[in-house]
Amino acid sequence: MARPLGESHKRFLQTMMANGIVDGDKARALHRHCCETHGAQYTPDKLDEFIEVINAQLQPMFMQIRKGLSEEDGLQYYALVNMAETDVTRMSADYADNELELFRKTMDLIVDSDNGTASSTDILNCADSLQTKKLKKKETEHVLNRLVQDKWLIEKQGEYSLSTRCIMEMEPYIRRIYQDQVKVCHICHNVALQCQMCENPTCGIKIHTHCVARYFKGRTDPRCPSCEDFWPHEIPEVYRPPSSQSQSAATEKTTPTPRATGQSRKTRRS
Repeated sequence: MARPLGESHKRFLQTMMANGIVDGDKARALHRHCCETHGAQYTPDKLDEFIEVINAQLQPMFMQIRKGLSEEDGLQYYALVNMAETDVTRMSADYADNELELFRKTMDLIVDSDNGTASSTDILNCADSLQTKKLKKKETEHVLNRLVQDKWLIEKQGEYSLSTRCIMEMEPYIRRIYQDQVKVCHICHNVALQCQMCENPTCGIKIHTHCVARYFKGRTDPRCPSCEDFWPHEIPEVYRPPSSQSQSAATEKTTPTPRATGQSRKTRRS
């Protein structure tokens, strides 16, 4: 029998429902805040066990608080995800048919790209070819803003990518629909969109840029971990977040979004 939720669990779940996704530091700070507020036993390294109690109660509703890594910065996040569906149609209650079609086409562009992004120009051009109902430029921009605000997309200098929440929640759908295009990272084995690729035609493995940074750190002669060919791409630096700020933020009033670090770089191709 599933363990009943305490008040600390309920408060944690309510905050996750309000925010949708929080980074690892905020999740750990929230865990402590909820336990101390309701006089529950707090053990710093027991967050995952704390969440397991919540997930046991969420299982009949096909919901789960899932842990994953951001493609952009490699940081850990916790997201409340819907397990019942693996299709974009789960968003149908919040978006019109043509808005969902625009999102699908945006996903197509992102997956087809070399660096896991789609330009605003290319997305706007897609709006003219919608089969459901065409969107005007202002309407398209409004939909994109909503998708960013709802944490399905990330926008950075006119380039859009799938958010951490989107990948965590829709990974089964992405793997199924784009099975011939999407590969997993050779290091962390998660879906790899923002990544670098081995240029050996018989190899072609992909590695997330943040995994590249960690794997090749300090190596003067970087070699592909699969075929041992020279790795020709620029090796980014390991991202180090300002921990003093994030660790002190233990509040339910914060609505965190995936961080834009500027550390991920586009794949260079010869």
